[in-house]
Amino acid sequence: MIIDIPEGQEPIGYVWGDMVPGIGMAAANFSLSVYEHTTLGLREFEAARLRIAQINGCLFCLDWRTERDGQKVEEGFAGAVSDWRTTGVFDDRTRLAAEYAERYALDHHGLDDAFWSRMTAHYTQHEIVELSMSIGSWLAFGRLNHVLGLDAVCVLPGH
Repeated sequence: MIIDIPEGQEPIGYVWGDMVPGIGMAAANFSLSVYEHTTLGLREFEAARLRIAQINGCLFCLDWRTERDGQKVEEGFAGAVSDWRTTGVFDDRTRLAAEYAERYALDHHGLDDAFWSRMTAHYTQHEIVELSMSIGSWLAFGRLNHVLGLDAVCVLPGH
């Protein structure tokens, strides 16, 4: 980790809250909003989120599993996300969510008409905007935590 954290401080809370409260709290609120206000199904949400976590290499994000109404994706889901092109356990929406996340992060200039035709066949415009904002949040904040080394010192609740 490249940021000095005072003894007894939780790293993400300190960096995001204490160091840059005007920016960090706004970022934290945006990050939380993605989880609290999503209308996307859990599988497509997690496929996109995990694909960004895999690309970013954020240890915290890779370990995290979103829970809704006591439900989480099944064991092995992260492996299926890695193999989104060929896995047999994804429906079209889930596969597209993983593909969109990857292309958003690595080749956003390559999002062509053929891709958008497939997306609009399976997602509403509202869902596309929501998924885009979610992916942007995960890309930015997961990458920030990884670059600063925060992901290596934070632990998930219950670990």
